[in-house]
Amino acid sequence: MPTTPIDRLLFAQGGACFFCNAPLPKAEATVEHLVASARGGPNGDDNCVACCKSINALLGSMSLKEKIKVVLNQKGNFKCPNGTVLQQPAPLLPKAKQPATPKTKDPVTLLVANLKARSKGKPTTLNALTADIKSQKLARTVAEVSELIEKLKTQGKLVVAGTKVTYKL
Repeated sequence: MPTTPIDRLLFAQGGACFFCNAPLPKAEATVEHLVASARGGPNGDDNCVACCKSINALLGSMSLKEKIKVVLNQKGNFKCPNGTVLQQPAPLLPKAKQPATPKTKDPVTLLVANLKARSKGKPTTLNALTADIKSQKLARTVAEVSELIEKLKTQGKLVVAGTKVTYKL
């Protein structure tokens, strides 16, 4: 027995509204064309989703760009016109482990931690490193910056050759 578009879409979406993720009984479901049929959108499953009737009425024949804007304006909590709020699901993959922030005010320790966390985004010239140190407010004067750079060189964490900087973190 052939399935209807709404049956296929509900099955593919796990029985939930495409937009608000609320359980969606077949009697409450409607087909929303992502590119509105009034704008030439096809009727195939690639262009259609099952959603609440209230969302379908809200989105109507908006352009795909306008529909995306409505969703993005919800800033992470999609509010369905029928009152359902979708909390964004937790990511399937865990976030990359962030390096622990040192609990110190020592500028050398703070700078080393920042440079380690930046991987390949470290400053490669003395001028860039100086600007970076100042932007982090680890040193204010030229003398303080020079002292901080000297400490890193003495500890073997930094090599300065002319204006070029390399790291041994």
